[in-house]
Amino acid sequence: MCLRESVSYAHAQVRGWLGGDHPAVDDVVLAVSELVTNALRHSDARPGDFIGLTVSDVGGLVRVEVRDPGSAFSGPYVRQEPEAEDGRGLLIVREISQDWGIGEHGRGLGRTVWCLIPADARSRVRGSRRDILMG
Repeated sequence: MCLRESVSYAHAQVRGWLGGDHPAVDDVVLAVSELVTNALRHSDARPGDFIGLTVSDVGGLVRVEVRDPGSAFSGPYVRQEPEAEDGRGLLIVREISQDWGIGEHGRGLGRTVWCLIPADARSRVRGSRRDILMG
C-alpha cells in the first residue's frame, strides 16, 4: 500500500469503528491521519514492514496509538517554526489531544506515538479495542 492508500484505509477503518455520529470522530480521524502519515514518512519502515494502529476507548477518551519501526536518525517532535508550510502534524495532534506522547521500545524494536482525544461519555466504542496492521 502506498502512503495515500494507507492513510485512506486507516480513515475508513476508524470511521467504521467509531461511527459517523461519534462526537470525536473528526478529531480522531485527523489524529490518525497525522500519526500514520508521520510513521510512513519518517520512520525506517521499508516495503513489507507494518505500521500498527490501535484505537481504544479509555474512560471517556479515545486513545490512538501508531506503532512503527522507529528511526535511527530522529524522533518525533513538535515543529516550532510558525511560518513553516509543512511538518505540523504533531502540533495538530497536540492541539486536539488531552495528552500525547512517544514510547520508544528499544533499538530495532520501534516506537509508538499515542494521543488521547476527549470523547462523549456515551461513546459506542466504550470498553472495546480495535487493531489493524498496514503495510
